[in-house]
Amino acid sequence: MATRIVKSFTFDAAHRLPQVAAEHKCGRVHGHTYVVDIAIEADPDPDMGWIMDFGEISSAFGPLLEEMDHRLLNEIPGLDNPTAELMARWIFERLQPALPLLTEVIVHETPTTAASYQP
Repeated sequence: MATRIVKSFTFDAAHRLPQVAAEHKCGRVHGHTYVVDIAIEADPDPDMGWIMDFGEISSAFGPLLEEMDHRLLNEIPGLDNPTAELMARWIFERLQPALPLLTEVIVHETPTTAASYQP
């Protein structure tokens, strides 16, 4: 069984969900403090004792973080319907080339709600 490491990131952004009923509160522009967990799984390197430096995850996620932080997510290409579920997949697909050991992305929209993507 492989070891799992997780690096978390926080950012603030606004969105609206265009597919909900007109009277649904999420159809209006509103904001969240998102937490994104990036999970990597592998066997630790026997010499280093780790899977990878957490800084590598930060470097890979940095450009996406910059793209989403303090933005209206609906304006970002590919996030016209920015549900937590679709955001998790969108992030995973963009990170996976830089982090081939990536196994899961979790997007927390609030402290009690989250969506996970694992292909």
